Parts: sequence; C-alpha cells; structure tokens
Amino acid sequence: MCPGPSSPRSRPHVAVAVSLGLLSVLLLAGLVCLGVLMHASAAELSSIKANLTERLQVSGDKLSLVSAERDQLKDNFTALKDNFTALKDNFTALKDNFTALKDNFTALTQEKDGLQLLLKQKKTCPEGWTMFRGSCYLLSTRDGSWENGRKDCRDQGADLVIIDSLEEQKFLSSINRRRSWIGLSDKDIEGTWKWIDGTPLTAAYWYRDANVVEPNNGGGGSTVEEDCAEMNPDLKTQNSWNDLPCNTALRWICEKLA
Repeated sequence: MCPGPSSPRSRPHVAVAVSLGLLSVLLLAGLVCLGVLMHASAAELSSIKANLTERLQVSGDKLSLVSAERDQLKDNFTALKDNFTALKDNFTALKDNFTALKDNFTALTQEKDGLQLLLKQKKTCPEGWTMFRGSCYLLSTRDGSWENGRKDCRDQGADLVIIDSLEEQKFLSSINRRRSWIGLSDKDIEGTWKWIDGTPLTAAYWYRDANVVEPNNGGGGSTVEEDCAEMNPDLKTQNSWNDLPCNTALRWICEKLA
C-alpha cells in the first residue's frame, strides 16, 4: 500500500522542527558572536590593564623620585639650618672677641695715657725752676725792663710767661712775691693786648676796684705809654695784672716746656 499525501495533521510538526532548527542556528550564531565580542573585550581589558599598570608604574617611579627629592631637600634644609646655627654661634663668638678686644684696647689706651702722664710728671726742670703742668717757671732775681726780661728768658731757652688759665694764674700768684713782667703787651696796637706768641688775650686777670680799672694806660693823664703788663702781688688779689711803661725796672717770670 503506497503512502499517500501528507495528512494535514503532520504539517505543524514539520514547521516546528524547522523553526527549532533555525532558532538553534541563530542561537549558535549569537553564541559565536558573543564569544567573539567577549574575546575582543577581554583583549581590550587586558590592554587597558597593561596600560594602567604601566601608568601606575610610571606614577610610582615619579612618586619615588619626588619622595627622594623631598628627602634630599629636607636633608639640605637640615644642613643649612645646622650651618646657620654654626654661623650664628661663630658670630656670637666673634662679637664676644671683639668686645673683649675693645675692652683690652680701652684698658691699654688708659694705661698708655696713665704712663704718658707719669712720664710727663717725671720730667724735670733745671735747677731753680718750678714745674707746673708740664711747664717750668723761673722767677728772676734781678730787675730790668720788659725787653731785658724777655731777652734773659730767651737766652735760657724760654720766654716771658703766657698765662692761659685760671689755674696757672693761681699757681703763679702762690709762688711770686715780687712785681714781675709777664709776656703780654699792646705795643703794636694801643688797647689790643697780645701775648708774645701773637695770640690775642682772652682770659684776663686785670686789677680792678672802685677807683682803678686796669689797664688804664696811666690813668689818661700820663704822657708815657703803659704798653707792658706786670703781675703785682702787692695788690693782694687774684686779679693782679697792671699795665706799666715797658722800661720800668721789674723782675720777670720765664716759662718753657719741661
């Protein structure tokens, strides 16, 4: 008995089988595509991982280098700090040494000045002369004019005394007992008194009282000029200067350096 045409009941089964086959093919193709995509993704991930690993390595190396530089800078700062401290200590030591040297210099200067003063005080005057503050003074024992007195002083390496301080005036007043010429005159210009070395008169010790004011050039009624100065102890005062005619016979006072 020959098979007849397919019955309508068997056709749905064929369609299902065909559909299942196509679905399997599509599923297989999808799986293949998915596998290819996963492989590509895995390769890309591996490349990204390798790239990140390399970057991390570079960053790590840079970080190590920066850390090393930081440590070096820290060491350099510590060394500079130590050097600064040492320099500060050296400066303090130098300052102390300078202060000590300055004190020593001051002490030596004072000692030198003291020795010079002692040396000056130890200077002697010729016999018959009297010393006062580095100068020697001689009170003459004979009388003569102002010019004769000056010549006598100069013959002995001195000159008529120049009185330039109150202390010197007091000293001479204490040792002089005779009216004596001093090195003061207004012989060049009347009324302009100068010492024998040409210096103008500043500190003056002229005699003055209610009736007399020296220098008075003889009181105005004299025809004789009074151009030379004397020290007159008879006036019994510290201001003991008086003007007299230069040819008057008096003692004199000589002065020279010790």
